[in-house]
Amino acid sequence: MDLTSRSRGCMLGGAVGDALGAPVEFMSLERIRATFGALGIVDFAPAYGKPGAITDDTQMTLFTVEGVLRGWARGSLKGIGNLPHMVWLAYQRWLTTQEETRVPSDDTGWLIAQRDLHAARAPGITCLSALREPYREGGARNDSKGCGGVMRTAPIGVMHGAEHAFAFGIACAALTHGHPTGQLPAGMLAAIVAHLVTGQGLDAALDRACQQLVTFDDHAETLAAVRLARELAASTLPSDVAIRRLGQGWIAEEALAIAIYCALVAPSFEAALVRAVNHDGDSDSTGSIAGQILGAWHGPGVIPARWLEALELRDVITQLADDLAGVRGLDFHAYGADVEAFLERYPPY
Repeated sequence: MDLTSRSRGCMLGGAVGDALGAPVEFMSLERIRATFGALGIVDFAPAYGKPGAITDDTQMTLFTVEGVLRGWARGSLKGIGNLPHMVWLAYQRWLTTQEETRVPSDDTGWLIAQRDLHAARAPGITCLSALREPYREGGARNDSKGCGGVMRTAPIGVMHGAEHAFAFGIACAALTHGHPTGQLPAGMLAAIVAHLVTGQGLDAALDRACQQLVTFDDHAETLAAVRLARELAASTLPSDVAIRRLGQGWIAEEALAIAIYCALVAPSFEAALVRAVNHDGDSDSTGSIAGQILGAWHGPGVIPARWLEALELRDVITQLADDLAGVRGLDFHAYGADVEAFLERYPPY
């Protein structure tokens, strides 16, 4: 597979997992089964008025891509570019889509013009609160390790090599989450994806990302969660029992661990996502992360066609994925596609 296929797999897979988990995000497993049957939710169901609707997880992931691409264009054309700050500015545009009374400081670019993104889909309180504050070098002032930092950083791994992706993923999560364990899983997800899009298998990607992880301070919680996920994937425990041991996914290391476990243990993309969303916790986030990992690993061909057909904003997600893959490793002057169209979508300021 080429990078474009893996980028599409990552972005579309994450959005599909998000949409599958959206209707049950705030349900217990008991209630999910009472509502959808003994197997739980196994297909798209209405959320926010329609099946296939994305949540804030995918919205913020899309704005991460926009920030990364505008930062790349700025750095290439002007020789300057604080990448975390460019992502921060993209998140400010996302914040405008959530608060229609807010006067935007910048409403340029193609993404904010997508009217279907102007919808509040249960945005995280931590993200909203942090983004309402002025930009601060070093990140948010809070002590949150919620999963809102990790669920949006996979595209960084499509764009960058693993070493840079890990550090950049941490920096982007730090924009809203101040606790080290709110940041390190974000860096780790970006690094895992960076390894996967080069053709490595998931076990090898996890090994290498763990080697990177232990070079950072305060890594113990994240490392323990990932190790437990791998141990449980190698065990004979039923999936619902194993996932319960990993947590509920509301905090970053638990969300990453549940997604890793499901990606390792399930026989197919569909089976993995069904496992990833049927539990007591943050179903859309764990579904999204699992979909990003598996999509980067196997490409979009493993995603069931019925889910892709019903997915909200599929064309927008695909365009972003293609643009992301199209610039990796290039200087802007070597960009071979339509430069004017690219700059209209991603103005470098």
